[in-house]
Amino acid sequence: MAERYRIALDAMGGDHGLSVVVPAALEALKQHKDIALILVGDETQINAALTQHKATPTDNLSIYHASQVVQMDEAPATALKNKKDSSMRVAINLVKAGEADAAVSAGNTGALMATGRFVLKTLPGIDRPAICSILPSMKGHTHMLDLGANVDSEAEHLYQFALMGSELTKAIDNNPNPRVGLLNIGQEAIKGNEQVKAANALLQGSPLNYIGYVEGDDIYLGNVDVVVCDGFVGNVALKTSEGLAKMISAHLKQGFKANLFTKLAALISLPVLKSFRNKFDPRGYNGASLLGLQGIVVKSHGGADSVAYANAISIARTEIIEKVPQRIHKQLENLLVQRQTA
Repeated sequence: MAERYRIALDAMGGDHGLSVVVPAALEALKQHKDIALILVGDETQINAALTQHKATPTDNLSIYHASQVVQMDEAPATALKNKKDSSMRVAINLVKAGEADAAVSAGNTGALMATGRFVLKTLPGIDRPAICSILPSMKGHTHMLDLGANVDSEAEHLYQFALMGSELTKAIDNNPNPRVGLLNIGQEAIKGNEQVKAANALLQGSPLNYIGYVEGDDIYLGNVDVVVCDGFVGNVALKTSEGLAKMISAHLKQGFKANLFTKLAALISLPVLKSFRNKFDPRGYNGASLLGLQGIVVKSHGGADSVAYANAISIARTEIIEKVPQRIHKQLENLLVQRQTA
């Protein structure tokens, strides 16, 4: 039998739980014949959800019982201490035990990061894991990290984020030399806080394809492949972008519905609008990587639908195939040797 990539799904996590995870799993199995999915959660509820979709457990779709659920507003420390049999924790435990190659969850981000770090530990040479996601750009897409795992990051942490983001981009995009930029309030050398300036100095002496400072608009212009920042800045930038996209969409809908002529204009513009929607559909970018762990964990948006969640599963599959944690570890080893001989 051909090798199957085993992915544990936190079936109870997120805003919608089983109503999204089960159809997403079934869709992912149609898309990828080389994966085996493990639905982690309450066995009775999972079986009932499968029955609703006229599905049953098979060789590539199994159930692993977990009796608890981490709530979306639960404190990470509380979840870590009191929810040891949660669907989230058990899914990550399966990765630790080698029974799964990756875990995917739409659950509480803070709890997922805390649990992943506690169970899987960080790679040697990585102080803090980071959340990396893909954002659309004029020339394709851009990888950006950290998006919220670390609200305060030192220069060395930003350096590590750059290395991890570069390796992920090489693997995901088959890009041998991704351009790495450091997010700043300007491109001039005199701008930025001391943390960013110190990180800039480290990156200038690195083996990465570092192109220097980039500004917020560069995220979407397509002139950089990896944008590096601390989690506070990254999360604000991400949420601002999401809000802007929703506002533009709402105004377009309102404008086209204003009167008979604008409705006619909308009808004529339909092919362009569909193309625009498909290119910038956030569901196609769902799935953030928790980089720096000794295992693969992918975070789906809490409110994701089944299409978006299936995309997160696809990202986990790609990271398994490309051995992303091992690639990051190898690059860290090379960096250590370089620093010792410098």
